[in-house]
Amino acid sequence: MSLLVVGLSHRSAPVSVLERAALSADAQIKLLQDTVAAEPVAEAAVLATCNRIELYADVDKFHAGVAELSTLLAQHSGVGLEELTPYLYVHYEDRAVHHFFSVACGLDSMVVGEGQILGQIKDALATAQELHTAGRLLNDLFQQALRVGKRAHSETGIDRAGQSLVTFGLEQLSSGAPADAWLKGKRALVIGAGSMSSLAAATLARAGVAELVVANRTFDRAERLATLLAEQYGQRPAEPDDVDVLARAVPMESVPDELTRADVVVSCTGATGLVLTADLVAEAVEGRTGAPAVERAAGSDSDSDSDSDSVRSGLPPTSVGSEDGCPLDLSAVQGSAVQGASGFSVMGEAAVAGMDAATLEQHAAWVDNGTVDRREGRRTPEIDTDAVAALAAAAATLGRVPERRRPEPVAEVPRPLPVLSLLDLAMPRDIDAAVHRLLGVRLVDIESLAEASADAPMAADVDQVRRIVSDEVAAFDAAQRAAHITPTVVALRAMAADVVASEIARLDGRLPGLDDKQRGEITQTVRRVVDKLLHAPTVRVKQLAAEPGGAGYADALRTLFDLDAETVAAVSRADDDSRDHNSAALGGLDFGRENFDSNNFESAENRGRA
Repeated sequence: MSLLVVGLSHRSAPVSVLERAALSADAQIKLLQDTVAAEPVAEAAVLATCNRIELYADVDKFHAGVAELSTLLAQHSGVGLEELTPYLYVHYEDRAVHHFFSVACGLDSMVVGEGQILGQIKDALATAQELHTAGRLLNDLFQQALRVGKRAHSETGIDRAGQSLVTFGLEQLSSGAPADAWLKGKRALVIGAGSMSSLAAATLARAGVAELVVANRTFDRAERLATLLAEQYGQRPAEPDDVDVLARAVPMESVPDELTRADVVVSCTGATGLVLTADLVAEAVEGRTGAPAVERAAGSDSDSDSDSDSVRSGLPPTSVGSEDGCPLDLSAVQGSAVQGASGFSVMGEAAVAGMDAATLEQHAAWVDNGTVDRREGRRTPEIDTDAVAALAAAAATLGRVPERRRPEPVAEVPRPLPVLSLLDLAMPRDIDAAVHRLLGVRLVDIESLAEASADAPMAADVDQVRRIVSDEVAAFDAAQRAAHITPTVVALRAMAADVVASEIARLDGRLPGLDDKQRGEITQTVRRVVDKLLHAPTVRVKQLAAEPGGAGYADALRTLFDLDAETVAAVSRADDDSRDHNSAALGGLDFGRENFDSNNFESAENRGRA
């Protein structure tokens, strides 16, 4: 059996595809059940976050496994296989391990180095254990990934390279200002009470928001989160810089009212539809400002692009001279001036810049009080000569060469700050993307975060984390190869123990007069002889099995000692059951390296001696 991962993430697929492929909790359960029921799959686990969906499986055939996992992902996500396939990536065996360890360290996250992924991996393992879809391989893999992630964060400065998606999103909302300073004293609304929403609420509380409101469809969960926040951050401050946050819970029905009071909104729910529509946000803005929410002009990207008509009315008039009979389109020229072009006279150089020759000729004639209009006809050298003569006459009439006039000052237009800042961390999205067109509203969602994170600088510690990942992948591969031979070694020890027991029983029949002390000494001697004979070959075969290509040594050992294949398989099944029981008892929190190695070869030898 071999490890296979098929998935898609923000690195391989656009946000629009990720949004449609997002899996609900029920869909993840059904996907796991259908995956382990598939012919080439023995184990399965799903890692589904706001920016990735990955299906991990232990398969016996690569091509059949890829086809099966891809089809199941398409079926349960609702995105057609033909549409989904171009965005899928596949990793196999050691490359799959390397990818997963990189994910656990935050190297593959939208915000490099963020630590939230560890909690999401732990949740994925707990779900697979609860549904009994994770066996020895995936239990080992996920628990080792959790240790690798913790090691990366404790031994390096990867935390400086990245931050949580919540913090990154809030920094995008603050437009480059320190998020803590920007948030201090604001009123915040958090929609949802899951892990991401809880992290957002804690982040807002630490930043010192004046009020924190939690809304959730299950009111009890919102109330529990608000209570925890109030206990931790709501106490009266002992020092002037300490936070003192008013935290309270409200039902989802109260969200429209809370929107009219909130300055910052963070939403991350598991809803399949929109939680905040554009109309709802527009009504909230109207309730805050007392004026109807107005959409930005097409092509506007920021809150500074207010109503163009009001901007233009506030600018000083542009001097365009006399327009009687002028062949220029003065309304277009005046509009370009409003947009920031230099002021000009219709007789100056700026007025004729970029003009074709025929129109230039007509303009020259107009300047010289002529009435020439030859734009429709074919121009001749004589006409070009006339045009030059007309321009010369214009210069003689004016007494100077027409020149560009000094630009007139442009009035500064006040740029309003947004009255409502929205952060959407849900996938699929909670907030209608159309709200970004509302004046006074700033929206940051997964799509805009993906664009912003593409330019985020990488920390020097990332290289060190990559080295840790490579070392841990090698160690994991060696441990898996060694574990592959463990059932064979245990079966060999068990066979030797049976031979010793049989011979001692035969000795008792031939020498019935032996007392207990004598029988014990003989038994111990025989066991020591067997142990010494088996020690060197079993230790050596363990060392060889841990090396690349060492899997064949288990087969050789079974052949040399004529071990029954069913006995070896039974030992392996019992070993898996024991590991599953230990993992369940630990609730998926088996972080200790000593627990990972508790089923090592020495303990296997000890079981063989028993």
